[in-house]
Amino acid sequence: MAVIGFIGLGHMGAPMAKNLVKAGHELIVFDIVQEVVGELVSLGASAVESVQAFAGKKLDYMITMLPSSPHVESVYIAQDKLLEKLCSDTLVIDCSTISPEMARKVASAGKKYGIEVIDAPVSGGTVGAENATLTFMVGGSEQAFKSAESILLAMGKNVFFAGENGAGQVCKICNNMLLAITMIGTAEAIQLGVANGLDPTVLSDIMQKSSGKNWVLDCYNPYPGAMENVPASAGYQGGFMVDLMAKDLGLALESALATKSSVPLGGLARNLYALHAAAGHGQLDFSSIQKL
Repeated sequence: MAVIGFIGLGHMGAPMAKNLVKAGHELIVFDIVQEVVGELVSLGASAVESVQAFAGKKLDYMITMLPSSPHVESVYIAQDKLLEKLCSDTLVIDCSTISPEMARKVASAGKKYGIEVIDAPVSGGTVGAENATLTFMVGGSEQAFKSAESILLAMGKNVFFAGENGAGQVCKICNNMLLAITMIGTAEAIQLGVANGLDPTVLSDIMQKSSGKNWVLDCYNPYPGAMENVPASAGYQGGFMVDLMAKDLGLALESALATKSSVPLGGLARNLYALHAAAGHGQLDFSSIQKL
């Protein structure tokens, strides 16, 4: 079994870390929220009091699940400078969703210290994290991918090699842009049906068996009461926050600008999620766009 460091025990990171413990790996964790750290320790993990405390530890893997590019840069390069302090045979797996440029920057910095870095953002939400059914999109060397594959499969069901460093992040922002567009379109269609007197569950069932069928209708219905065990039926609590979706859509637009790509629906989705967040819904699940 591997010795794994893990930084970032949020809505996604905590269940991912728990699955590594369940798989029998030796886990050393850090997060600024002590309650969730204590929960992991109660399951058999050990904890450190700071990022710097990972320095010199004999780790097979160092996994991070952080909110954004600045957080990843702070941990690995700028403030904590973890890449300078890890043992050279540690493989760094960053599962955060960040810009492809930042993923490449961290990987390049790692090479200066003989550290291999891969970007491995995920899809599947908190349910996928809890059930170890996540999809990982990996950018980096093929050798590093093969080394990380068994560890990623302890947290997920599908692991794809996307290409060189940054490729995993490109896949993730494309996927999330499509997810946001699909969520908005589905919410809009259901709302139109309800406004015309239809039962949202009946309409959803019909569309699931028709040409409007999509993942949102199958797994993540945004209308309250139309589906059990989804955020929409729990006051839009849990899941993937509006603020994070708006952040990911911003990354997609940055990439579009950099590559001179046209993404009109992606741009509209970013504006709608920014508007929804500005109305005070940033901490709700992204399916709460139904409210808008």
